[in-house]
Amino acid sequence: MKRTTRVVAATAAAALALAGVAAATTPATAASKLKIAFVMGAESDPFFQAMKVGAQAEATAENVDLIWQGDASHYDVATEVPIVENVIAQKPDGLVLIPTDPTGLQAANDKAIAAGIAVANVDTHVGDLSKVITFITGDNGDGGAKAADAIAAKIGYKKGGSYQVVVGLTSATATTNVGRLNGFKAQVAKKYPGIVIKDVAYSASNPQTANSNVKNWLAKYPKLNGIFAIDGTNASGAAAALQAKHLTGKIALVGYDAYPANVALIKAGVFTALIAQDPAAEARLAIKTLVAYIQNKTKPAKRDVVIPNVALTAKTSSADLAKYTYVASK
Repeated sequence: MKRTTRVVAATAAAALALAGVAAATTPATAASKLKIAFVMGAESDPFFQAMKVGAQAEATAENVDLIWQGDASHYDVATEVPIVENVIAQKPDGLVLIPTDPTGLQAANDKAIAAGIAVANVDTHVGDLSKVITFITGDNGDGGAKAADAIAAKIGYKKGGSYQVVVGLTSATATTNVGRLNGFKAQVAKKYPGIVIKDVAYSASNPQTANSNVKNWLAKYPKLNGIFAIDGTNASGAAAALQAKHLTGKIALVGYDAYPANVALIKAGVFTALIAQDPAAEARLAIKTLVAYIQNKTKPAKRDVVIPNVALTAKTSSADLAKYTYVASK
């Protein structure tokens, strides 16, 4: 784990080099101070709060005015589009967009570009990225595969056995959710054919909805072996449901995102594993890349940047658990 940690930390630190962005971009002067907007779904989500830390830090370093906008708690295309429209009207120099839907946000994404706004997609993306300056995300397929491995290990998977799992998602179309589910399915098909995905359900980034989904599954599938909670809000809801039913450790639970409350439940045995991303690094790189482009019209050498994940388990050191726990802005 320590060797993996060093590799991932080095990779995230080197993300600027991977994107071809100069490490010493000259900050904007007061006379030409840039304005960059950052729009996401479900602003209260600890993943986005951790992302805000990185965005604010880089905006301060680059002397950029940061416009931070998102629906308070609902992850949905219907609430995000009006927010993007409002941001476009403010005429920022750049926009970091986290689309809740690849098709539903395409028009707003393109409208911003047509208005002369430099656009980056982070975490998720629109369907057509041809005019986007950069796209930065975690390795979603790898995260899904890691989740399958962790569940298989916890349930004691054996060839010829039959096992039931379910998957909780926020959205059927958000590209992160799709990538993780596809990675999970591919790994199951390749290595664990005895695992059957009995059902999937959606929460719109609401942990209470995720909690209800899990309770329904527990009633419907009394022989359930495992749950893959594909993002942090689903992980929180699933953990609460298992604890309420006194099923801690009896059903494998692999979640996504290192929310502080969920990380604390790893050592308690509630979570088999959490797949941690680096949201702050993604946000910092997005701001830096847009500043370099706006100031110098320099596109990154590599448009798409994928930052590795880390699987956190009970065997992970306390230092590493603390290192990868998402930190929210104050």
